[in-house]
Amino acid sequence: MASLAGLLQLKGHRITGSDQAAYPPMSDLLRSLNIPITEPFSEKNLDPRPDLVVVGNAMSRGNVELEYVLDHRIPFTSLPQVIHEEFLPERESLVVAGTHGKTTTTSMLVWIYEVATKEHPELKPSFLIGGVAENFGTSFQLGGGRPFILEGDEYDTAFFDKGPKFMHYFPDALILTHVEFDHADIYSDLEAVKTAFKRLVNLVPRRGRIVAFDGTPNADECVSHAFCRVERYGFKADSHWRVEGLEHAGSESRWRVARENEPWAEFTMKMAGAHNVLNATAAAALAAGQGIAIDAIAEALATFRSVKRRLEVRAVVDGITIIDDFAHHPTAIRETLKALRASHAGARLWAILEPRSNTLRRNVFERELVDCLSLADRVVMAGVFKLESIPQNERLHPDAVVKALKAEGHDAVLLKDANEIVEAIVPELRSGDVVAILSNGGFDGIYDKLPLRLRELGATRGGQARCFQP
Repeated sequence: MASLAGLLQLKGHRITGSDQAAYPPMSDLLRSLNIPITEPFSEKNLDPRPDLVVVGNAMSRGNVELEYVLDHRIPFTSLPQVIHEEFLPERESLVVAGTHGKTTTTSMLVWIYEVATKEHPELKPSFLIGGVAENFGTSFQLGGGRPFILEGDEYDTAFFDKGPKFMHYFPDALILTHVEFDHADIYSDLEAVKTAFKRLVNLVPRRGRIVAFDGTPNADECVSHAFCRVERYGFKADSHWRVEGLEHAGSESRWRVARENEPWAEFTMKMAGAHNVLNATAAAALAAGQGIAIDAIAEALATFRSVKRRLEVRAVVDGITIIDDFAHHPTAIRETLKALRASHAGARLWAILEPRSNTLRRNVFERELVDCLSLADRVVMAGVFKLESIPQNERLHPDAVVKALKAEGHDAVLLKDANEIVEAIVPELRSGDVVAILSNGGFDGIYDKLPLRLRELGATRGGQARCFQP
């Protein structure tokens, strides 16, 4: 929604917004654009009467502003519909979809196009991403070229349109990453998730192209009846775009890609993790198929700077590294911890998890949480965010996760909130530790509270506390 606000402002519209509690990085982005956000929701926020209200998909009946909009017949619409009507006509729609990796992959694809613009100005992309791409310092851009690159979200559109957002984007070319069960609040099971992705695949025209991950049978099934060309990417011997010779050196990754069993390109990227290499390969494959030169792709990946809240270093205090990662699913947590193991070999790794996404707050992945968190040396579980909003028989039991971790010999503890976590772990942290804070929300400001308490403790001990704030 913040990204859309920025795009609409670039088109000359006057934008205001409201939220219950806005938090970084999007609150910072809106502030930098001088787009006012009022908190909390109130009927007063709709005075003067707007010409159009864009209703976010988190809004449901009973919200005071939504009820006012309906009572007073103020025109309203959804985010995807505005994108479809305002920005996609006469443009080439390039969509990145999948359960995991779509924000990072979209950002990579956008940066590839941006680098290619140096030689081909007509490629200057427009884009909309669900995170802040660090190469741009923003999550959106209105470019002068035909490409419009979109993160295709499978979550529902609005209270009045329960279909996935990506069904409004009508891709000319599509990247499909992982397909797994997620968003347990709106999808009943894995079959329902696969049906959504199959419908997206069915929107790609015959002249279009799909670049799809080859590592899961779910993705196989979703693209099996596509009417367009499908190219697979991954580690398999028969992949159209095959990853070879993957090496990690600290936070740097190096690998080769074979195209249809022929050597094609060598890439270097300042990001760790096999999952990020797969994301980069998917972006490279789609860009190459759209005519982008290998040199531009290689330069873009070598200079790619990640996305806010994806393995983001928030602070380094007295040799303790604090990482912020947008964790919404056990698979994402597993890949994050594996990447940190690769980039910080030998470090003591902490995982601090707030079960906050609509999937993690439920008990559907209780066992999977134990498995992925076991990759850390120390595990801290927070209480479930807004537990009361989850039906009792569906609730995650973080105490059961901690108990299972302990039974398997892992160091784990359950603490109720950010304040209790900070006070408990700060005395235990030591130089060289890596602390991964895993949440898809604000986590009650722990990203600032933890380094602040570390600095305070260093000062009281007379130490030379050093803080790096990127």
